[in-house]
Amino acid sequence: MKSELKRNYTELTEFILLGFRASPKFQVFLFLVFLMIYMVTVVGNVSMITVIKMDSRLQTPMYFFLRNLSYLDLCYSTVIAPKTLANFLTSEKKISYNGCATQFFFFALFVTAECFLLAVMAFDRFSAICSPLLYHVHMSQKVCVQLVTGSYICGCINSMVQTGFTFSLRFCGENRVDHFFCDVTALIKISCVDTFVNEIVLFILSALIVISTIIIILVSYAYILSTVLKIPSSHGRSKTFSTCGSHIAAVSLFYGTVFFMYAQPGSISSPEKSKIVAVFYTLITSMLNPLIYSLRNRDVKDAVKKILGGKCSQ
Repeated sequence: MKSELKRNYTELTEFILLGFRASPKFQVFLFLVFLMIYMVTVVGNVSMITVIKMDSRLQTPMYFFLRNLSYLDLCYSTVIAPKTLANFLTSEKKISYNGCATQFFFFALFVTAECFLLAVMAFDRFSAICSPLLYHVHMSQKVCVQLVTGSYICGCINSMVQTGFTFSLRFCGENRVDHFFCDVTALIKISCVDTFVNEIVLFILSALIVISTIIIILVSYAYILSTVLKIPSSHGRSKTFSTCGSHIAAVSLFYGTVFFMYAQPGSISSPEKSKIVAVFYTLITSMLNPLIYSLRNRDVKDAVKKILGGKCSQ
């Protein structure tokens, strides 16, 4: 029996991503919806990166982090969307074993890096509002680069550990993944060996990442709120705190869906619910972030008008 399991395991070269259970006509509809979401995501994030890079007034730490946030959103949605779109139009829905591992590795890397980057952005707002005179010392170009690099390093470490543990599992010939991408919860479910250690590692790492970054965000905003409440005029309080509004919205959207996905006990046993929630944190969040920051940020809107005005006058 063991030799048969080993033989099946070594012969497994691909997975089948079951995706969304729907009729062929509805699959075409889903393809169009996902294509529209992905196109808006690409256009929005590329536009945000371009605008920040082109406008000299946006060469500040806050917009440096925002540009990297757009880059991360673009990257991890691109890791998921193209293969998902292709699978909507084919009946096979296959992905190679190495392709699945690669997709999972980069997705985990970019999502983890975004968690830490959102925490860095909260610290940036804390420094700007609570220590304005020392802001450019605390958030020098060197420090900003180190913080972003650290976010990627943390993402890479988590991704290597998660990928190593997940793809060391034996699947014994079972290759039907009940998801639209290679997610850890769906892969754990089809393994034919004890996955207790994997689930514990997943829980501990996810908890460490989420709790540590949320603590940084909450503590930063606690100090920000305390500082803002000391401002005598209501207009001054509103203007100061408005610079945090977009970040709060982005944090709420991102952490809300990630927490719902991985912190709920039934997330692994409810694949359909997992798929719907996964759409939000893999694609919807990436699409909405540029809209949140552009619609709520006067500097970005002014930069867009300046660039478009310059092109129209040429």
